[in-house]
Amino acid sequence: MEEKKLDKSSLIGMALITVLLVWMMSGNMFSDKKDDKTKETAKTETAAKTSIDQLAATAQNDTLAHEQLKSELGAFAYGATLPSVANAKDVEVDNGVLKIVFSSKGGYIKEATVNNQKRISSKNEDLVKIIANNNSKLDLKIATKDNRVLNTKNLLFEPTLTKEGENTVVSMKLKTSETAYLEYRYVLKPNDYMLDLSIKSVGLSSVLNTATPAELAWQLKATRNEKSNTYENRYAEIVYEYDGGKDDYLNPAKTTTEDAKEVTYVAFKQHLFTSVLLTETPIKTAKLSQENLVKEENDDAYLKDFEAVLPLEYKGGELTYNMNLYMGPTDYNVLNKYDKNLDEIVPLGWGIFGWLNKLIIIPLFTLLTNLIPHGIAIVLFTVVIRLIMSPVQYKSYVSQAKMKLIRPEVTEINEKYAKDPMKKQQETMKLYNKAGVNPMAGCIPMFIQLPVFYALFSFFPSAFDLRQKAFLWADDLSSYDSVFTLPFKIPFYGNHVALFPILAALATFVYMKMTTGDQAAMTPQQEGMPDMSKLMKVMIYISPVMMLFFFNNYASGLSLYYFISNLITIGIMYVIKNKIVTEDKVKTIIETNKSKEKPKSKFQRKMDELMEQAQQQKTNQNKK
Repeated sequence: MEEKKLDKSSLIGMALITVLLVWMMSGNMFSDKKDDKTKETAKTETAAKTSIDQLAATAQNDTLAHEQLKSELGAFAYGATLPSVANAKDVEVDNGVLKIVFSSKGGYIKEATVNNQKRISSKNEDLVKIIANNNSKLDLKIATKDNRVLNTKNLLFEPTLTKEGENTVVSMKLKTSETAYLEYRYVLKPNDYMLDLSIKSVGLSSVLNTATPAELAWQLKATRNEKSNTYENRYAEIVYEYDGGKDDYLNPAKTTTEDAKEVTYVAFKQHLFTSVLLTETPIKTAKLSQENLVKEENDDAYLKDFEAVLPLEYKGGELTYNMNLYMGPTDYNVLNKYDKNLDEIVPLGWGIFGWLNKLIIIPLFTLLTNLIPHGIAIVLFTVVIRLIMSPVQYKSYVSQAKMKLIRPEVTEINEKYAKDPMKKQQETMKLYNKAGVNPMAGCIPMFIQLPVFYALFSFFPSAFDLRQKAFLWADDLSSYDSVFTLPFKIPFYGNHVALFPILAALATFVYMKMTTGDQAAMTPQQEGMPDMSKLMKVMIYISPVMMLFFFNNYASGLSLYYFISNLITIGIMYVIKNKIVTEDKVKTIIETNKSKEKPKSKFQRKMDELMEQAQQQKTNQNKK
C-alpha cells in the first residue's frame, strides 16, 4: 500500500511539473512572438521615419520611389524630388552674437549657439547652446484636401541663403510647384538676438484643408547652462503675454499644463537665457505645458521640457503669420530695448518692488558695472543704498532709544491700572504725547526698508551681468561660492560650503545682538501676551542659521550684498548710538518735551474723546 501511495504521489507531482513546463515554454513562446512583434513595429516606425529621406534621394532615377513619395506626401512630393532639396545641406549663419544652423529637413533651427558665453564655467571651452542635439522642434501640422495630415518636421525643404542689405535671409520652402509653396522665412540682423520669422503659404488653397487650422508646435528641452542645475531650474519656466499686454507664467516648481487666450508671445525661460516666440497676430487659444526633468542636484543635461501648441488660422485660404524669434540672455537691459514687453520675462518682483528695480536699482547698478569690476560694484552699490537709507535708520534708532528710556514709566502705568485697560491706554497715550514719543515711529522706517529689501532679493538672482564674474574666492557671482565640498549632503543645505552666506549670517547675528535690547524695549510686556524680549533673544540665534541654510545655494552676489549691508549697518548703528544719539541726549530731549505744553493733534483729540466715551459707557454698565 505504501508503495502504491508513493507511485500515485509521484505521478501527480510529475503531472504538475509537466503542466508547469508547458506553461513556461508557451509563455516564452508568446513572449518571443510579442518581442518579435515589438521589434517589427520598431523597424516599421524607423523605416517610416527614414523613408522620405531615402525615397527623395533616389526618386529622380527610380520610378517606384517617386510613386511611393506621391503616395506618402501627395502634392508635396513635387518638392521632395527636386535636386535642390534632395541634395540640400544645412545652412549655417553667424550674425556676431548668434551662430545658427538651419535644418533643411523640417525647416527649423537645428542649433543655436550664443557667442562669447561659456557653458557652466568661464574656464569651460563649450559655448552656451540654447538649441543643440535635437532638443528643439518647430513643427507645423497641416491637413490636406486628400485626407493627409503632414508634419513639417519630417518633410524636406528647399533652402536658400540671400542678403538684404546687412541682413541675412534664410528661406525654407516646402513646394508643390514652382509657384506654390509653404515658406519659413528667417531674417537675421547683425549683432541682434531677435530674428524675424514669417510663416506663409502661397498658392496652396487648393491643396490644404483650410477648414482645419494648422497647428504650430514649438518644443524645447531646456539645456543646463549654469553651475547648479537645481538653482537654475528654480527659475526655468514658461512666461507668456496674453489679452493685449497682460503677462503670466507657469509655476516653475511644477509639471503643469495651461490654456491661454489671445497669446502674443511665449517665452521658454532658462534662468539666464531665454527663447521667445512672438506673433503679430494673437493666437486665440494656446496650450502651454512644461515637464520638470530635475529631481536633485546632479549632472543631468536637461532642466525642463517646454511645449507650446499654437493653432494658426487660414485667411483667404492661405497662412500669413509674421513672427519674431528671440534667443539670447535673460538680461533686462537687452530685453527692454525691443519695446515688446519682454522685460516682464525677468522676475524683478511685482508692484512697487518691480518699479524700484526698473527705475532705481538697475540703472544705478548698470552705471557702476560700466565703470568698475562687478564685485567692487556690488560693494559700492551697497554703500550707496545704505547711505540713502541711513536717515530712516537714524529715525528708527531715536524712536527705539526714547521708548527704552520711558519704559519704566510705562511699566508703572501698566501696574497701576492693571484692572482698568481703558484707563491704562489713556494714561499711556498721555505719557507718549508728553514725552514726544510716537510708538509707531520705530516701525514705519522698518516698513519703508522692506520694499528695498525685497526688490534687491529679486534683483540679484536675475542680474545677467553677474554671470561668471569673479570676486575674491567666488568664481561666479550669479551662483554659489563653494570653498569646500562635503563628502555627504545636508538636507536643505547641500553638499558644499559657501563662505559669503557664513559671513552674512555672522554679520546678521552681530547686528541683531546690538539692536535686540532696544527693539524689546519698544514693546513692554502686555498682560496675556508673550514676552517679546525672550522671543527676540531666541531669534538672535535662529535668524542667522536660517539665513545660512537659505543662502548657501543662492547667488553669491546676493550673499555679498547682505554681508556688506550688515557691516555698514553695524557701523552706522555704532556711530548713531555712541556719537550722535547718546542716552544723555535722548533724556534731555524727553525732559524738554515734557516741560512744554504740546497742543494735541486732531487725531489725538479724537482718540481721547473715543476713549472717554468708552470709559463712560463702562462706568454706566457697572452702575447698572
